[in-house]
Amino acid sequence: MPRLLHTGQVIIDLVMALPRLPASGGDVLAESACFEAGGGFNVMAAAARNGLPVVYLGRHGQGRFGDLAREAMQREGVRMSLPPSAGADTGLCVALTEASAERTFISHIGAEGELSAEDLAQVEVAPGDYLYVSGYSLLQESKARALVDWLLALPRSIPLMFDPGPLAGAADSPLMAALLPRIDIWSSNRAEALHFTATSQLAEALAQLQDWLSPAALLVLRDGPRGCWISHQGRAVQVPGFKVEAVDSNGAGDAHAGVLIAGLAAGLEPLTAARRANAAAAIAVTRRGPATAPGHAEVDALLQHG
Repeated sequence: MPRLLHTGQVIIDLVMALPRLPASGGDVLAESACFEAGGGFNVMAAAARNGLPVVYLGRHGQGRFGDLAREAMQREGVRMSLPPSAGADTGLCVALTEASAERTFISHIGAEGELSAEDLAQVEVAPGDYLYVSGYSLLQESKARALVDWLLALPRSIPLMFDPGPLAGAADSPLMAALLPRIDIWSSNRAEALHFTATSQLAEALAQLQDWLSPAALLVLRDGPRGCWISHQGRAVQVPGFKVEAVDSNGAGDAHAGVLIAGLAAGLEPLTAARRANAAAAIAVTRRGPATAPGHAEVDALLQHG
């Protein structure tokens, strides 16, 4: 059975809802606050809730945040390939959600920021597995080099999904230049794609990405309430979204990515998988918190009545 092998980072979010961000030096009272597993956990939870077994390849720390991360993964049935890292705790992200549903992140990297060639050598990759790589994993040289070397040594038949996130390095950096031709599925939002390609139009971004990636790569660009764009071998199609009342956009892109890859792993055509992903993201934004992806039955219900 296919699995999702997730190479990203699970962190703990301090989630706070507030009417608006304060000015620099100011103060504002949050309407709510809680600790939740976030980061890479969001994608893994979305995939697991939609029928795809998941293995977390990243590190997790010793301490209160590491404990929270492990408890969350265990609840979702996510298997961890590594034991807790001695002497370090899992990192923390302050996730601020305004009344407009826009979110702002402030992150501190912990044990999950490290990953060695020895860590990855323990991973058994089977035919049918899917790999997931986050741009956040390329921010630290020690982890990035080991990860990219490992990915490039794997059989080309193992599909690799890449989500650049907002902080991915330039396309012409040595590591990124090596990784781009290996990417089979590109998953990002519109703003990330425009920034990464240094373009101003979605069509230009799609064309540039198609030049950089594998000729057979599938491009998925999330476009908020408008749904997403799917591009394959030069043909781009918009997959409409669903009209909902959004309260929190935190984790919506992760829900989309996790449900998309679960659909593809189940054998769905890209457009069908993308429509399911759009439905999952629409449901996710109606809920507060990072890992709010719905399960398979909820996605089915929205597709039938949405």
